[in-house]
Amino acid sequence: MPEIRTPAAGDDHSGDDDVVALLMRQHGDIRNLFDEVEHSEGDERRDAFRRLVRLLAVHETAEEEVVHPFARRSLPGGEQVVEDRLAEERAAKETLAALDDMDVDDPKFLPRLLALRAAVQEHARAEERYEFTHIRRSTDAAGLAAMARGVKAAEAMAPTRPHPGVESATANVLAGPVAALMDRTKDAVRKAMGKDG
Repeated sequence: MPEIRTPAAGDDHSGDDDVVALLMRQHGDIRNLFDEVEHSEGDERRDAFRRLVRLLAVHETAEEEVVHPFARRSLPGGEQVVEDRLAEERAAKETLAALDDMDVDDPKFLPRLLALRAAVQEHARAEERYEFTHIRRSTDAAGLAAMARGVKAAEAMAPTRPHPGVESATANVLAGPVAALMDRTKDAVRKAMGKDG
């Protein structure tokens, strides 16, 4: 069987200058990585899962820093739309952190992964319907490109693997490597967007 290898976010070095197109590509990459984790085993599954963790951290953190603030300000009912997405993201992060503490060969790993996949896909559909459509309709090319720069900075600057033993600098429901990865990604996005941490 040929090796399955899904590129990590940013591997294509594409010049995306439309934040919606970029995030939609990431949604596709996330779906492909879930497939890869599900259909591999042992070291290949561990590697695919590490790449999935990284991509989810990059993607969700970029959305929290770039997409959600825009949606809060400009979407009718934006505050509630964003709060709903954040609740979904918190639940996914908790499940991801629990999975990160498990061995990928544990019999409980795959059922939990599949539950996470279903939740992440439902979350992505809600983002596409409630946030992405509005962003595309209400933002000019320069605005789309500016938001895309923040997302691309997260892709380029986020570490490829979480580093064990690094604690989160802020109060966070996550403990350990997943939280540290998300914090580093947030710092990268804020720096690229010219915001103070």
